[in-house]
Amino acid sequence: LRTMSVKGTHAMRSLRKAILAAPLALLAGCISIGSEPPEQLFTLTPKASIAAGVSSQGEVGDALAVQVPAVPQSLNVNRIPVTKSDSELAYLADAFWVEKPAQLFRNVVAETIRSRGGQMVLDGGELAYAARTQLSGQLAAMGYDATSSEVVIVYDAILAMPDGQIKTRRFEHRVDNVEPEAAEVGPALNDAANAIAEEVADWVG
Repeated sequence: LRTMSVKGTHAMRSLRKAILAAPLALLAGCISIGSEPPEQLFTLTPKASIAAGVSSQGEVGDALAVQVPAVPQSLNVNRIPVTKSDSELAYLADAFWVEKPAQLFRNVVAETIRSRGGQMVLDGGELAYAARTQLSGQLAAMGYDATSSEVVIVYDAILAMPDGQIKTRRFEHRVDNVEPEAAEVGPALNDAANAIAEEVADWVG
């Protein structure tokens, strides 16, 4: 039978703790809790808007539903794409949308049409699918073109009418002489989105 001194027992306990702590220390070095917040967060703000307190009513079938447009994979993120060549794409550094760009663009279009006061506009929820007039389409481009120093938005709109007719139209707007900096690209995209929203509102009537 072997005996161990109190000193020896403490030494063994310290060694055991050190052995157990070593993997945890290595693991802690590999894990980062949280992340740095983005330097720039952008949104799109409609320049035309209805006044507070203004209301509308009518049959849901007579309303216009503005759907979120489809997007290519390059726009299915909260980033601003940068076209560097015909085959090369990057994303603008330190610039992030507060939500997906297609959603932001739809909100501007819907609010601009609503501000005209011509008809009730639905821009979300199950009721939107009951409207007989549907505005949908694809947001084909919404970013910065480094080859021309422009921001560009391209929207291929589809308007489904109550009588079954379909109208389509491509809307495109560019803002030139824009530096590849988040502080310039964000406001320029907002201007382009509002310009297209005004044209869409005129087209929808």
